[in-house]
Amino acid sequence: MRRPGLVALVTLALLCAGQGGLAEPTSGASPVGIWQGSLPGPLRLVFHVENAPRGGLRGTMDSPDQGAMGLAIDRIAFEGGSLRFEMRAIGGDYRGAMTASGDSLVGRWSQAGTAMPLTLVRTAHLEGPKRPQEPRRPFPYDTVAVRFPNLAASAVTLAGTLTLPRGNGPFPCAILITGSGPEDRDETVFGHRPFLVLADHLTRKGIAVLRIDDRGVGQSTGRFSQSTSEDFASDVLAEIDFLGSHPEIDPRRIGLIGHSEGGLIAPMVANRSKSVRFVVLMAGPGIPGDSTLALQTAAVRRSLGVGESSIARELEVSRRLYTSLSKGDSLGIETAGRDLVRLQLERLPEAMRRAAGNPDSLAAAAIRQLDSPWMRFFVGYDPRPALGRLEIPVLAINGGRDIQVLPKENLSAIGSALEAGGNRDVTVRELPGLNHLFQTCVTCTVGEYGQLEETFAPAALETISKWVVARTRADR
Repeated sequence: MRRPGLVALVTLALLCAGQGGLAEPTSGASPVGIWQGSLPGPLRLVFHVENAPRGGLRGTMDSPDQGAMGLAIDRIAFEGGSLRFEMRAIGGDYRGAMTASGDSLVGRWSQAGTAMPLTLVRTAHLEGPKRPQEPRRPFPYDTVAVRFPNLAASAVTLAGTLTLPRGNGPFPCAILITGSGPEDRDETVFGHRPFLVLADHLTRKGIAVLRIDDRGVGQSTGRFSQSTSEDFASDVLAEIDFLGSHPEIDPRRIGLIGHSEGGLIAPMVANRSKSVRFVVLMAGPGIPGDSTLALQTAAVRRSLGVGESSIARELEVSRRLYTSLSKGDSLGIETAGRDLVRLQLERLPEAMRRAAGNPDSLAAAAIRQLDSPWMRFFVGYDPRPALGRLEIPVLAINGGRDIQVLPKENLSAIGSALEAGGNRDVTVRELPGLNHLFQTCVTCTVGEYGQLEETFAPAALETISKWVVARTRADR
C-alpha cells in the first residue's frame, strides 16, 4: 500500500531500455536553462540550472509525474562540454555530454546502484500537466493558513489549510488524512492534488475542511522517516484539539476522511476521541498489513505482465520478509531483501542486468527502504479490531479497478468487522471503473496515474459529499 517515493520509482522495474553511449563533448555553450528528459516508465525529470550569485552554478530538479518539485541539486559541474548533477538526498547522479548544437545532453542517470540512459533537451518553456479539476481563484469560501503544535509529540508543529464556507457558522468540519509516504496537505502525487480538489468540493457544499502537511513535510516539523501510523494518528488527534476551540467549527460535527493508509488511521483516531462523529474510508485497508501488501504485489505485477510463477516466487520471499519485519529479525530482513532484488534482476534481459549495476548495492538500497519503523508497524497491524469498535456512521468506498488496496477483499472485511461490532450506520460501496486515486482509468496501472487528466472522478466526489452532508445536518 505504501506509495513509492522517488528512489523507489527509479528502480529495476523501469529498466526497459538498453545502454546508450555518450556523445562527443562540445564546449562553449552554457548549461544555464531548463533541461527535460524521461526515464523509462515514462518518468519525466526536469533540471533547472542558473548562475549562482558568487560564481559557479546552482539548480533544482523536478519529478512532475510524482509531484516532487524543487529537489535540491548539491553539486553542478560543467567542464569540457560535460555536465554533472549530484543529489545526495536521493542518491542521484547524472552525467551528460552536450551536443554540438548545445540544445541536448546525452548521458546516464544513476541512482541506488542503478544506471540508465537519459537524454535531456533544453526547453524554453515547460507546460504543466493538464489538471482541469483544480480549483482556480477567486473561491466562494475562505482559505486560512493554520499552524499548531502536537502537544503529545515533542518538536512536532503541524501546518496546513482550513477552508471555511461563508455564511453563518459554526460549520461541520472534515479532517483529510493522507495516504502513505511523505505527503503534503494536497496529497500531491503524480502531478495531481486530490485533497485540493476534494476540499474545494466539500467546502462548496457547506463543509469546512482541514488538511495538513505530514510531519516533516512542507511546513510541518518532525521526522517523517522515524514515524509510524500511530504517530500520524497522534497528529490527527492534535488536529481535532485545534478544531475544538475554533470559533467557526462546530465541535459536535467533526469527522475524518482518510485515503489509503489514512483509512487505516481514521478508525484508530475515532476510537480515541469522542469528538469524531463520522468516518469516511477511501480505499482503506480492511485486512492485515502483510496480506494487503501481498495482494498489492501480485496485482501490480500482473498489471506489468509478470508471469504467475514469477509472482509466486516473489510472494514466497515477501512472506519471509514480512515475518522477519514483524519479529525485528535484521538478518532475515537482509536475506529476504537480497532475494527480492535477485528475483527482479532475473526478470531482466542480460543487457539490462548489466546496466542495473552492482547487485549488492541494489540490495543495500532496498533493505534500507524496507527496514523502517513504518514498515515494521504496518505489516503486523490488523485494522479489523479498530473497525469493530466504531459506533459512529461509516462510509467505505473503493475503486473497482484499484490494484493497491483491492476492493473485494478489503471492502468485504471492513463491512464484516463493522457488522460484527453492531454498527447500524454503515455504507460500503465499490465504485466501478476507478483506480486507487479514484480516477476513471483505462489501463488502471500505477503508471497511468500521472497520464490521466482527471484528478478525482465526479461520481466519487458526489458519493462522499452527499453522504457527509446527510450525516452532518444540524437537525440530525
